[in-house]
Amino acid sequence: MSQTVLRMEKELKKKVQLNYLLHLPDGYEKGSPKKWPLILFLHGAGECGDDIELVKIHGIPKIVEQKPDFPFVAVSPQCPADSSWNVEQDAVMALVDEITAHHNVDSKRIYLTGLSMGGYGTWHLAAEYPGRFAAIAPICGGGNPKRINELKGTPVWVFHGAKDNVVPLAKSEEMVSTLQANGGDVKFTVYPDLKHNSWTTTYDNPELYTWFLSHSI
Repeated sequence: MSQTVLRMEKELKKKVQLNYLLHLPDGYEKGSPKKWPLILFLHGAGECGDDIELVKIHGIPKIVEQKPDFPFVAVSPQCPADSSWNVEQDAVMALVDEITAHHNVDSKRIYLTGLSMGGYGTWHLAAEYPGRFAAIAPICGGGNPKRINELKGTPVWVFHGAKDNVVPLAKSEEMVSTLQANGGDVKFTVYPDLKHNSWTTTYDNPELYTWFLSHSI
């Protein structure tokens, strides 16, 4: 089943809007008692704007185009131009609530991942909404080590290229070392020969999805 292009609009204290891609896996049946795990994917800075096709260039949306049997509901919002995932956090979480409420989603198995700007967004959202995500996988991003207390209860698998010349490896190292020092549940994979694009290898690795599914709230 191919992913469809949709738009979410919902009233909170403010109106929020986001274009997004939604993938429903082969075998998904509306109204079925079966509940599916959900992956929320946050893209990088190069895919911001209003051309939703850009979001399919990398990461989870690219994977599901190639593998319609990808066994997760996948939600991939598009960050507007001149914005960031930190700014759009209310809209992103409203989208997660909307999808969870209207689709067969297992609310105990909601996972978060993103690359580059989306890696930063992954760290940020997990700290802003502790306990909401069963596990997170930030790729070539960074975060605020002062928010580590909010992250300690969330399993984390961090990925980064050692030769990254866009986001220094030190950004991930700082978060990982702080989490480790505070008893966090964290794994860290450094690719010794990769530059900024450490996401292709990561998202092509089936072990990532097995790891996600090993965690629930």
